[in-house]
Amino acid sequence: MANQRRSTDFTEAQLSIVDELSALPFPEQEGRPGTGGGWSGPGYHVAVLRESQDFWDDRSEEIVEAAEKELEADLDALTAVLTARWGVPTTVDLWPYLGFDNPDPEIMAPEPLGFLSNVAGSMQMWQPPSSGRWLALTIGQADRELPFELLAAIGEASSLPV
Repeated sequence: MANQRRSTDFTEAQLSIVDELSALPFPEQEGRPGTGGGWSGPGYHVAVLRESQDFWDDRSEEIVEAAEKELEADLDALTAVLTARWGVPTTVDLWPYLGFDNPDPEIMAPEPLGFLSNVAGSMQMWQPPSSGRWLALTIGQADRELPFELLAAIGEASSLPV
């Protein structure tokens, strides 16, 4: 029961961060809005909602799996709340945003898709009505030794292909 209570508390805190970022205007240049582990730029906001331990000292399967499962539980809880609000999310494959299939290597994916494609394979995405934005959740990891991160990203609807 303690884990269920903790997960509920985390969900409420994470949802508060998501709602706050969703309401913020996009800045004209990159920076960090307010406090916490987030950053923004023209057309996007990204927030680290929760972070696991790092794996510099111990990368054993049971440690890594336990850390990932904790974040997946938070992701599932937050996904349930957002699904109740806006319906079933779309799963967006982030592989195409890495640019490997792009014949012009100078063309980069718009942020935050460029960042997300480097840390995660897919994201759950909603398009809140009348907002002109999309909101996505994913779990990412920049490198094997670094923590898993539960990420929320908000972007302009125009940054996603139709």
